[in-house]
Amino acid sequence: MKSNLFTPILIAGSLILLLGFAIRSTFGLFQIPIAEEFLWARSEFSLAIAIQNLAWGIGTPIFSAFAEKYGDRKAITIGLILYALGVFISSTASSPEAHQFLNVLIGFGIAGSGFGPILGVIGRSASPEKRSLALGIATAAGSAGQVIGPPFAAILLSIMPWSSVFEVFAIISILTIILVPILKSDSSNISKQNDEKMSKVLIEASKDPTYIMLFLGFFSCGFQLAFITAHFPAFIAESSSPIIQGSIISFVCSSVEGLGALSIALIGLFNIVGSVLAGALGKDYTKKYLLAIIYTGRTIAAILFIISPITPLSVVIFSIVMGSLWLATVPLTAGLIGYIYGLKYMGTLYGIVFLSHQIGSFVGVWLGGWFYDLYGSYTIVWWVGIGVGAFSAIIHLPVKEIPLTERRLLTN
Repeated sequence: MKSNLFTPILIAGSLILLLGFAIRSTFGLFQIPIAEEFLWARSEFSLAIAIQNLAWGIGTPIFSAFAEKYGDRKAITIGLILYALGVFISSTASSPEAHQFLNVLIGFGIAGSGFGPILGVIGRSASPEKRSLALGIATAAGSAGQVIGPPFAAILLSIMPWSSVFEVFAIISILTIILVPILKSDSSNISKQNDEKMSKVLIEASKDPTYIMLFLGFFSCGFQLAFITAHFPAFIAESSSPIIQGSIISFVCSSVEGLGALSIALIGLFNIVGSVLAGALGKDYTKKYLLAIIYTGRTIAAILFIISPITPLSVVIFSIVMGSLWLATVPLTAGLIGYIYGLKYMGTLYGIVFLSHQIGSFVGVWLGGWFYDLYGSYTIVWWVGIGVGAFSAIIHLPVKEIPLTERRLLTN
């Protein structure tokens, strides 16, 4: 009997990711209006976004472990409440310290309602032959949020102050809780090989060079993605040549300021294709080589963009290419962890690896703002991102893509 791919769990989980990432992908658009209103340095709000990414990373293994012990729905509900609360109170914040503190709440909210718990419940409920593709579809849903989030935020910012936009986003986040009851995890796909205690699995994974390489490799993914999400709109607004009236791009947006929102939306749009394709390819091809190819592609795209004149056309081309490779790493990395270490604690093990991703996010966002304030340019941080991307491409090659249970038998 064939199992269905589009189960209620996959649909509900995907919708939660879509709405959550629609909100999260807009924070870069608040950089300029908040800095201009309060006369802050660019690094002040950048640090708030960086703290959000770090809190997201720290919170992901915590919420994933909580979900695996006390239930997915409890963890995700708490996450959504924290998310809504942090965003709502941010609408009244008027100091850098307040925004930075509130982004801890927002980061933990994203952790509780994001990839860790959601991919865990989807991975456990999906059949083995559909698992990689299901993870790809869920990841693509987060990308779809990135498509609708920035343009929606740009429209709202044109008709209301940034504080009111935060209030709208808080309402959307709290209403998402109505989807949570659908997320009842199915444990029938978890094999008996995973009847081990979480502590034993975590200790064994932490000593495994393959797990360490996956942890280190995910750093550059976070660095590149968070830097672009937080700083690319401002980078484009200040560095791109003007949009030529009558060009194809001018029919979509009329200014380089609008080009930033368009670029983030394009990244999200093509990320949908890239994530689903990566999930589909992960079923039939070696995941570690696919990951190495993705990181290499990102590195080449970033080099070509920064050494060429920055024009509206080059921004669009870069956004399409980078979007295709954007979160394609997520279903492959999550799938690889589930394949090697089993499904029972997949969420927690992925959450720990995701912490590296978010440490990279923190460094990328914060360094971007810091170097901009020092030198008035993002160029140095861009080249740092290229270097860590090349490192990730290389470090995935020695990964042992063999289930840990099989490796135990080979060593005994």
